[in-house]
Amino acid sequence: MKAYVFPGQGAQFPGMGKDLYETSSHAKDLFEKANSILGFRITDIMFNGTDEDLKQTRVTQPAIFLHSVILAAITGDSFSPEMVAGHSLGEFSALVANKTLSFDDGLLLVAGRAAAMQKACEIRPSTMAAIIGLEDAIVEEVCSRISETVVPANYNSPGQIVISGSIEGVDTAIELLKERGAKRALKLAVGGAFHSPLMEPARRELEEAIRKTSFARPVCPVYQNVTAKPSSDPEVIKANLVLQLTSPVKWTQCISNMIADGATSFTEVGPGSVLQGLIKKINREAVANSAVL
Repeated sequence: MKAYVFPGQGAQFPGMGKDLYETSSHAKDLFEKANSILGFRITDIMFNGTDEDLKQTRVTQPAIFLHSVILAAITGDSFSPEMVAGHSLGEFSALVANKTLSFDDGLLLVAGRAAAMQKACEIRPSTMAAIIGLEDAIVEEVCSRISETVVPANYNSPGQIVISGSIEGVDTAIELLKERGAKRALKLAVGGAFHSPLMEPARRELEEAIRKTSFARPVCPVYQNVTAKPSSDPEVIKANLVLQLTSPVKWTQCISNMIADGATSFTEVGPGSVLQGLIKKINREAVANSAVL
């Protein structure tokens, strides 16, 4: 079975999507439609902006979403997913690709998500850190013993987990996890504690937008971050999407379950190849590649 996966924040790069805009009239139309929906020319920033320009959350999230969904849209008949999944933000791209969400609604939700997350980050300084070389259970146990807010946020692959929380909580966790034998524990260049309880104000704001949005029955199941299980029921998909911002991304479990359910190949749709690397770490036998025009 063909599985398609969609990247999240961090995959952006200057010039992203320009090749799609210049080679496909359909892509150009969708990009211009996005400029109109967003109320600013995101294509100018994507094609000609600097790394710093692209790091602004209000730009990063819609930019990665657009790169992914437009690439999927212009791939034509060769894009035939039998299962999909997206890492964090990428779940919204996956839901447009499997026709749960329309292009317009997906983009509006992503823009709203970015704005809500930015606001939540400004309420309280917070951060995230990558922990390399420890079992998940040890990371979970250490985080649970710290009085400050700090939780496992991304289960990326075996031995690679990201923690998220207050600056004090993450700093304390880094020291304790190094003592427990972490090969590396390093803070990430992010604006806040994504996928932690500190995102609760953003979750509430996004919940309202999700509830008002029309979700259709998809053409194939989506393996959702919150449960790592396949969903085809629009109401279940909605409920899990609402929980996503304050819950961990169970990527290792998603990929393992997709393989167990018959995935024979994974195609990463969007900028970069980070997910292919993670998939290979989760299962060395997995076939993973990038979507091409």
